Amino acid sequence: MIQEKLRQVRMEKGLSQEKIAKILSTDTSNYSRKERGKIKIRDDEWEKMAKALGVSVQELKSEIAAELIHNNSVFNDNSGNQNIFNAVIENLQDYIHFLKEENQSLKKEIEEFKNK
Repeated sequence: MIQEKLRQVRMEKGLSQEKIAKILSTDTSNYSRKERGKIKIRDDEWEKMAKALGVSVQELKSEIAAELIHNNSVFNDNSGNQNIFNAVIENLQDYIHFLKEENQSLKKEIEEFKNK
């Protein structure tokens, strides 16, 4: 999913969802929905995010699976299954971190709705 690549690049560059939301002139929960694929990302938003992340729009939109297979030395060094296993574990840890962030974001959103 394209949004997974966006999340990966954002995290690699050390930018928070809040920072990207500010760049897009939106709130964090709206940006979070964009990153999860719940809301369409407009072309001008892709351009702003790519500029902020220091990558091209094309690179940002590239599929993460193709990126892992073709550009990740773990999959190209033929060192055996252990390297693949380690890469999978690392990706799962990243995904768990992402889910924890999303959980916190959703908790905040629920609290905001309760307080209204």
